Amino acid sequence: MKKNILICPLDWGLGHAARCVPVIKELQRLGHQVIIGADQQPLAFLQQEFPELPVIKISGYNVLYSKKANGFKLLFEGIRFYQFIKKEHKLLAQILAENDIDVVISDNRYGLWNKDVKSIFITHQVFVKTPLFSTWIQNKIKQLITNFDECWIPDVEGENNLSGDLAHFKKIDFSHQYIGALSRFKNVPNTTSKYDVLTIVSGPEPQRTIFQNLLIKQLKTTQLKVALVAGNPHLIEKKEEGNVTIFSHLPTPQLQELITQSKVVICRAGYSSIMDLVALQQKAVLVPTPGQTEQEYLANYHMEKGNFYSQNQDQFNLEEALLKLEEYPPSSKMTDSLNFDFLNIEG
Repeated sequence: MKKNILICPLDWGLGHAARCVPVIKELQRLGHQVIIGADQQPLAFLQQEFPELPVIKISGYNVLYSKKANGFKLLFEGIRFYQFIKKEHKLLAQILAENDIDVVISDNRYGLWNKDVKSIFITHQVFVKTPLFSTWIQNKIKQLITNFDECWIPDVEGENNLSGDLAHFKKIDFSHQYIGALSRFKNVPNTTSKYDVLTIVSGPEPQRTIFQNLLIKQLKTTQLKVALVAGNPHLIEKKEEGNVTIFSHLPTPQLQELITQSKVVICRAGYSSIMDLVALQQKAVLVPTPGQTEQEYLANYHMEKGNFYSQNQDQFNLEEALLKLEEYPPSSKMTDSLNFDFLNIEG
């Protein structure tokens, strides 16, 4: 039976919106009507990917990271985030009263559940890494997730997983399914090398701009042919700065082509980026967002597994990174197909 499904990604960068792309495509294939619930950059991104879909604007959290990693600043953001969860929960009740919606799929938006419709939560962070009050926060996260009917984890079970302790730390004692890694890209061999280095800049400000400026400064001192994607989906423009070609944003087909035509990728250590890199079997240097403990953990986890090389932003050295990367050919492989049994959304 056809369902009206509202899908809502978190607005911390574009990763959550990007990994919703394969879910939306499968929902469309199954004949369901998808409605996008987002605002600002995630909305701009998903409207470019799916211009035909209806939209309900749901404001995001608008996280702002400090210029220097600060545990107490992150704690303050956490308190503000919890207050925002209550607000978005009330907002969803109003949206459901005004729209015919059967299912809500929330990607890491803890407040978007309602007992009157089937509510599904997507996350790879069942066990969140935090610098302070980890036990209390972990218990609170569990309480929030169990408000939903189901939890979908974009990863696989077993040792060859991509999320490590974030989804495999211990046995999960609430309703959940590992659905396989989610990537909007398909692994299509490409033997053409157009760029020596591709840098993909993403994440919340001001760290996104700090990272971009750091990369450009070091890249301009080389003879390398470089492409930089700036993660600004509101703009579609291209400009040249010496040996660096800057794209404000690229739709999925063009970005996949650019990745496969580049010898090396330098990007954040976001989980969606890691799933995309593994899907395309691409060599990469991971630079976690300062103070974002999830990315710091994932960068170290995958470097220890030998999949990717990693450097911290405040110690980033382009020459050293490219040299060390030769020791880190990607070894993890995604399954060829996702476990889409989870899309049985009757009831």
